[in-house]
Amino acid sequence: MTIDDKGRLAIPARFRQQLADGPGLQLVVTKGPDHCLEIYPAAEFRRITDQIEQMENRDDAELLKMAFVGLAAEAEVDRQGRISVPPMLREMAQLDGPVVLAGQINRFNLWSETQWKEMFGTGPNSIQAALKGAFRNLRR
Repeated sequence: MTIDDKGRLAIPARFRQQLADGPGLQLVVTKGPDHCLEIYPAAEFRRITDQIEQMENRDDAELLKMAFVGLAAEAEVDRQGRISVPPMLREMAQLDGPVVLAGQINRFNLWSETQWKEMFGTGPNSIQAALKGAFRNLRR
């Protein structure tokens, strides 16, 4: 999967169906806490911004408003199922080659394929050990 020269990302049909039917779907693309972008349905993004407004820790709220909200960009799914990813966000997440779009229940994470492979590899940035512990805590 790649972002084309015009900065457009094709959202796979199976993901689009989970969001809503047809073109015109409003999404929000923003920077998350990891080295990736987060893509939310607009209603879910608004729910999170409401939580930020209600946070008791005002310093954290201001940081989140500056980064999570301040860097957010609206993106409408076009008739071909694509969204535009702003250049500044693409640069922040180093999305200049192959990318991975990962479903996360209420959002998608958009990773550079290089970062994704590092996360699931065996190097110092791997999450494998932590993932093993998390699976032990999951009732399945």
